Amino acid sequence: MLKRKTEGSVLCTSCGVLVGVNDDSCYNCGRRNPGLWGFAPLLRSLGNDLGFVNIVTGGTVILFLLSLVMSRDGASMGLTPHNAALRVLGASGASPVFEFGWWWTVLTAGWLHGGILHIFFNVLWIRQLGPEIANLYGAGRMIIIYTVAGVTGFTLSSVLGLVSIPFFGAYVTVGASASIFGFLGALVHYGRRTGSSHIGQAGLQYALIMGVMGLVMRGVDNGAHLGGFLGGYLASLILDPLKKERIDHIAIAVGCLAITFIAILYTVISAMPYLK
Repeated sequence: MLKRKTEGSVLCTSCGVLVGVNDDSCYNCGRRNPGLWGFAPLLRSLGNDLGFVNIVTGGTVILFLLSLVMSRDGASMGLTPHNAALRVLGASGASPVFEFGWWWTVLTAGWLHGGILHIFFNVLWIRQLGPEIANLYGAGRMIIIYTVAGVTGFTLSSVLGLVSIPFFGAYVTVGASASIFGFLGALVHYGRRTGSSHIGQAGLQYALIMGVMGLVMRGVDNGAHLGGFLGGYLASLILDPLKKERIDHIAIAVGCLAITFIAILYTVISAMPYLK
């Protein structure tokens, strides 16, 4: 069951119905490349997102707890990490990127959060949108979109933070919302590319509602949101949801995860002296 199949039928990675191993899409749920080049029996055990949503959830929770431990005052520990702890763990923004030259924080900042409500709502959005993007684009392209959106979001936020534009840009910033807006940008492009107005309008409406909320609420990084949305849209434009997901998309996705994990590992190692 766990070996690669080159002919016959396999279970669709998403819905579990029998499909041809080389079918372009599942006749039941519409998932593209449901056989995943014959590796569906192995990969289906990880879910249609190849376990990425659980990886992000677990990683962000672990880093959030670590940031709280680093922010403790003696034996007491609150639910809001200090900026100093977030900086050490890889917060991005104008200060880390341009003052200290920590360019790699555009990869790590999306795994950090500034409070319990911040991480709670972001994780909810990731768990809601991640599997949907995986269904529309494939797991590999979903991971690429998530990573690219985070990088473009925090890059734009850092640049705008230098010029102090009201409501946009940040001196120090964290959160997965840049990548979440990237997912919304991908939904908008999917709707335009495929003619699915329902999906495109849903993505745009969510982005507009969250964007307006960002303008009226304090402490929201609208620059990261805007950059993430544009990054997600452009990434999906290049990846083209009407084309079949290729195995090199999975390889690029693995590369994105590897680079991100190396950056996170570096930040965790650098944080160890602060835990004493």
